[in-house]
Amino acid sequence: MHILRSVYKRLLAFHGPQGWWPVINPSTSQSEYHLKAPRNASDFFEISVGAILTQNIAWNNVNTALRSLKEREILDPVSLRGISTARLARLIRPTGYYNQKARKIKNFIAWYGRHGYSYPDLLHMDPAELRGELLSVNGIGPETADSILLYALNAKIFVVDAYTKRIFTRLGLLAGEPTYQETQQLFQRHFRGTAREYNEYHALIVAHGCLQSLCQANLKSKV
Repeated sequence: MHILRSVYKRLLAFHGPQGWWPVINPSTSQSEYHLKAPRNASDFFEISVGAILTQNIAWNNVNTALRSLKEREILDPVSLRGISTARLARLIRPTGYYNQKARKIKNFIAWYGRHGYSYPDLLHMDPAELRGELLSVNGIGPETADSILLYALNAKIFVVDAYTKRIFTRLGLLAGEPTYQETQQLFQRHFRGTAREYNEYHALIVAHGCLQSLCQANLKSKV
């Protein structure tokens, strides 16, 4: 389906490379892009926690929470396992639904612990098996699981969000109220890209969706 490749090229030309996933720079305490993360186990864990925290919230809020954890030198599975869920919730308060997200992070850490906190071992696992395991973790749904697989493990799997459904329904490539799976299959069957291109495509969709939302908000404010 050549139109998917055409849309990708147009988004890339308009927005430029997005360089996802951002990772906090300890020196500046700000998210940095275009680092080709994950580079190591530390990046893997930070991206995974970020994927949980960014549910229903803007990235700036997630950046604040990750920075708080990193400044306290506890943004690692062993340290976060050792603090109470209540304390973790306080530290991630800017991300909203912080009590729920604290429990989700704890659940993710427990799952990671069953793999010995071994990032290399995860890299050698079958992505389909890993996806099944992640979806069994209480609090992790398809979008979060696929974000961890794509962005934290470089697995070739397309991440779907509300922007994806909205944009491609308007383009006539999806109809009605498409499910997550139906939307994902559209890309995985018809966009012959690499894992890196899947990464870039989803990031571009988010950038475009955010721009559209901002424009609509500005128009409403002027009415």
